[in-house]
Amino acid sequence: MTSTLKARPGLSRASGREVRRFDDVRELLPSVENPTPLVRLNRLVPPSAELYLKLEWLNPFGSVKDRAAAAMLEGLRRDGLAPDDLVEASSGNTAIALAALANLEGVKVTITIPDGVPEEKKTLLRMLGAEVWETPDDLCPVDLPKDGAIALARSLAESPGSKFIWPDQYSNPDNVRAHYETTGPEIWRQTEGKVKAFLAGLGTTGTITGVGRFLKERDPSIQVIAIEPEPGHRLPGLKSFKEANEPAIFDRSVIDQVVVVSDLDAYEMTKRLFREEAVMAGPSTGAVVHAAIDLGVEGPAVAISADSGLKYASFFAEVLGDEGQPTP
Repeated sequence: MTSTLKARPGLSRASGREVRRFDDVRELLPSVENPTPLVRLNRLVPPSAELYLKLEWLNPFGSVKDRAAAAMLEGLRRDGLAPDDLVEASSGNTAIALAALANLEGVKVTITIPDGVPEEKKTLLRMLGAEVWETPDDLCPVDLPKDGAIALARSLAESPGSKFIWPDQYSNPDNVRAHYETTGPEIWRQTEGKVKAFLAGLGTTGTITGVGRFLKERDPSIQVIAIEPEPGHRLPGLKSFKEANEPAIFDRSVIDQVVVVSDLDAYEMTKRLFREEAVMAGPSTGAVVHAAIDLGVEGPAVAISADSGLKYASFFAEVLGDEGQPTP
């Protein structure tokens, strides 16, 4: 993603990455030269295994979706669609990144969000000034089961005289491009081209499609493994395509295997990540790590840790019992 910042008087213009000093938070967005870190798991896996988490919650706005949000806004400018008002359907992470970036450009953001999303994410969105429309699933048309937030965003964008521009992360190729141009090359470089498996959850599918496409072009033998929740799940950010339409950007040709993970297994592994690895990740990371361990994937393997568990404190309190054990 390119920067539009201009040099200003003040401290010397030494490289920001050398002195960790930046003129704008956007300069913290990830790239091959400024990648998010890979951290090896040591206690949850056998000593012979090589499983790394790519900690996407160390992005400036707290998730893997920072990449897609920045790329989609760049795409709108590229296409001559500099917006005054954006609307997007999101389970929170894309919305947070869009709202933060839009603030820097003076753009208003309206978010349609499933009503079951943790309160922390809704609070962050309101702190960023976004208008938040909580969306019950029963607002959704029959042909879009469990996609009520998407249906509402579409209706707002397509209504006569609408002022909204809808990036639509589920069909926007810039979502895929973000990961093809940054996340995939970062992983390839960080593993010195030795990565054997890549794992990510299914949501908008921009991450797994973009990274999978890039890695398969470098080495077709790399295993690309998608993690899908069960129908009726409570794993924010993930989608079961048994109850939701597959996004238009999803490229199944880059997927070698789809693994279904239950809520119970995902939350149990999330708890273990906290307690055994001191990795304070969100529940989708727990699902991905459970799948990796259950499959015994050949390393070096890289799994996406999409966001931080700090966004889910109230959610964890609800789904964990009094003794800290996951409840069905």
